[in-house]
Amino acid sequence: MAGQDDDAGLRLYSYWRSSAAYRVRIGLNLKGLPYETIAVHLIRDGGQQHALEFRRTNPQELVPVLAHGERRLRQSLAILEYLDEAWPPPSRLLPLDAGERQRVRALAQLVACDIHPLNNLRVLQYLEREWNVPQTERDQWVRHWVVQGFAAAEALLADDPATGRYCHGEQPTLADCALIPQIYNARRFGVDMTRYPTIQRIEQACLALPAFDAARPENQPDAPATS
Repeated sequence: MAGQDDDAGLRLYSYWRSSAAYRVRIGLNLKGLPYETIAVHLIRDGGQQHALEFRRTNPQELVPVLAHGERRLRQSLAILEYLDEAWPPPSRLLPLDAGERQRVRALAQLVACDIHPLNNLRVLQYLEREWNVPQTERDQWVRHWVVQGFAAAEALLADDPATGRYCHGEQPTLADCALIPQIYNARRFGVDMTRYPTIQRIEQACLALPAFDAARPENQPDAPATS
């Protein structure tokens, strides 16, 4: 099992605007774990994730992948749970209590399993290439599923006393790691976030933390330069 002294050589295959990679960046930062970013550009060259070299790293042709020694870790939520088990203190991404862990996992999966898969890049590219769906309609597709998911998330967060400064209690968890990147995507596609006051409050609390700020897409080494 990995330990706190075994954090050398962490390498994150990432794309600056990938929300799944964004989740893992937040988790690594919350754990205080240094890592090297290996950029995989999801658009350039027809998508570098489809290249043979990267397919050997991840046959799914998706980011993120976290390399830890000889291990190649895939699937963002599974990576985050690995980090929590390998480096528990000082910041736990999952509570110790089984019922609380279930709530945190459910909130994270609401985003990662129910919202995100319907509006990620490969789905939007399929709609465009195979069915010739115009950009305006693809954007409407994204907003529909985000709005539906966020309406449920807002209700779950606002109506539960377990919600604190963050999604669960007074320190960030796996749920916050999943939620904040999805909010970034929602804003990209013009979702009206004023309908979700609890989500917005949690977003503000999270982004005030250095771990979340450093993980922002615009702060990544492969982000395009701004003028």
